[in-house]
Amino acid sequence: MAVRAVRGATQLDSDTREQMLDRVAEMVRGVMEANGIAVDDFISIIFTSTSDLTSEFPAYAARVLGFHDVPLVCARELEIEGSMPRVVRMMAHVETDLPRADVTHVYLHGAANLRRDLTKVREVPDEARVESADG
Repeated sequence: MAVRAVRGATQLDSDTREQMLDRVAEMVRGVMEANGIAVDDFISIIFTSTSDLTSEFPAYAARVLGFHDVPLVCARELEIEGSMPRVVRMMAHVETDLPRADVTHVYLHGAANLRRDLTKVREVPDEARVESADG
C-alpha cells in the first residue's frame, strides 16, 4: 500500500453555504469514485478556497460525508491577479494500491479549465452538464 496525493478543484457559481456544501461534497465523492477509495483510505485533506468564498468552511462538507476522524484543514488560496474566482481546491493524501500514474484528479465546473496538462483527470465542465441535461 502506497501513500498518494490526489487533487481536486471545483468552482462555485455564487458564495452560498448550500452551494459550498454541495460542490465540495461532489468533488470529494468524485475523487473517491474515480480512484476506488473509501473514507478509511484518507490520511488527511488540505482544502484551499479563494478569498471571495466566506459562506462556509470547505472541510465541513467532508465532515458531513463521514470524514469524522480524518485530519482536515482549510486555508486561503494565493490571491494572484487574473486567477479564477470562487474556487475550492483539495489535496488529499490517501493509502492506495494505485500507481501514481493511475491516480485520477477531479476538476469540476469552471475549475475543469485549471489543469488541462494532466493526463488522468475526471472533469465536469459546466457546459457538459448543460448539454447532458438537454440531450
